[in-house]
Amino acid sequence: MIFFRVVIATFLLGIATFIRIKAAESSLQTAFAPVYFIVALTYVFSFACLFIPKIIKNIRVNIYLQSLLDLSLITGLVYVTGGIESIYSVFYPLVIIYSALFLAGRGGLISASASSIFYGLLLDLEYYGFIQPASPSGYDYDFDAGYVFSRIFIHIVSFYIIALLTSFAARQEKKTRDLLAEKESAFDQLDLLHRSIIESVDTGILTVDLHGDIKSFNTGAEKITGFLRSEVINKKIDNIFSSLSGMMNGKSPWKQERRFEITDSGKILGCSVSPLVDRNREKIGNILIFQDLTVVKEMEREIEKNKRLAFVGGMAAGLAHEIRNPLASISGPIQMLSKNLRLDETDRRLMQIILRGKDRLEGFVKDFLLLARPKQSERKDIDVKAIIDDALKSLRFSTEWHEHIEVNKNLCNQTNIYGNKAEIRQVIWNLILNAVQAMPEKGILKIETRQVFNNKKKYLEILISDTGCGIEEKNQDKVFEPFYTTKENGTGLGMAIVNRIVESHMGKVRIKSKLGKGTDCIVLLPQE
Repeated sequence: MIFFRVVIATFLLGIATFIRIKAAESSLQTAFAPVYFIVALTYVFSFACLFIPKIIKNIRVNIYLQSLLDLSLITGLVYVTGGIESIYSVFYPLVIIYSALFLAGRGGLISASASSIFYGLLLDLEYYGFIQPASPSGYDYDFDAGYVFSRIFIHIVSFYIIALLTSFAARQEKKTRDLLAEKESAFDQLDLLHRSIIESVDTGILTVDLHGDIKSFNTGAEKITGFLRSEVINKKIDNIFSSLSGMMNGKSPWKQERRFEITDSGKILGCSVSPLVDRNREKIGNILIFQDLTVVKEMEREIEKNKRLAFVGGMAAGLAHEIRNPLASISGPIQMLSKNLRLDETDRRLMQIILRGKDRLEGFVKDFLLLARPKQSERKDIDVKAIIDDALKSLRFSTEWHEHIEVNKNLCNQTNIYGNKAEIRQVIWNLILNAVQAMPEKGILKIETRQVFNNKKKYLEILISDTGCGIEEKNQDKVFEPFYTTKENGTGLGMAIVNRIVESHMGKVRIKSKLGKGTDCIVLLPQE
């Protein structure tokens, strides 16, 4: 309002100045002095309007005050430019229009009424001679009552028509604005619902345009792939998921499940690709939906392993019966004969070979039964540090030990866990024995323990590593399978028993190895 008021006043000032310069008569030049005065008042009033809102906080009162002063200035301008003959009465509708827009229909009618009063009073005062029009000397007022009344009547009618039309337009605009706001609110709620659904599902969803640029990437996709939304948006899908480029470039929809591995994360995903179309059913890109199947694959492998173990367990009872009973009947007489017989050196060596074979066969049957049918063991608080120390002492008296092995031991203080002492000792013994056997000439045996947190649970991590021959990468997944061994005299049950005992204690065991550089075996056992 202030800006346009100043623009109009400046426009009037320019016109008055131009006419004054072109006027030859001094009387015409003197007649423009009141116009300059009105323009000056407009500038002063506009400047004062900058401070009125600080004094009058109510916006409606503020607009009423400005419209009243504007009508006064317009009336003054009409008076000084010829009164009834002035063409500047056309400015009254401007005030009526902005009053109706800012103050609705009531404000427009009030402004029209005020305009009618101001203009009608001015013309009446001129007609009855109470005031004289500010015009050059010699001005002769010769308008009759009919003409004056018609001018007032026409202006009043036009004022109210403008007020009504502007009020109607303002109401329609308000209805349209309210309807638009309602639609925008409904659209925002629908968009929020859509985004909430997309962001809440655990399934990964991403969209790609026809150029192969990723355009959306939900929270589920972030969790599954490990990529942040900011890292993939507007990036080429070939650079992020190179294995998907063939599916994205296909002409027909691809909706079958496929499993592939992301190199960085090592996760197995099941994916489906569908075309992304607009409202005209024109293809604008592709939608990729994927789920993390890593847990499912692990469960499938676990089920397969349990099937094999169940088969072994079914054979265990019969096999143990068929082996242990004849073994027991052979073992006793051989031990008695070895004590009472006087044998020469050759026969004594043969007897020792028989006894070693008997002991090995007994150990195999024992390990076989432990793997196939593990019994529910008694558990209590045990100190893993003491078990490690005891295992190292026993190892030095075994036939596998030699003096060229260096032992580096670094154990933390908190090594207590809840478990079965005999089973945990067997785990540690098997792992240490494997490490020693992997270093037949020389090497370093490292044993470390530390507390770690995994999924907000506290675990004791036991690291047993060697600098031996190592394991080929293709064979590392077979280490925990029953009967798999790379040793000439091994049974292939040691690591399978380790895995079974650790799992029964709700722990985890994993292998890291490089061929020719050694092997790290890491065991996690819960401490709470």
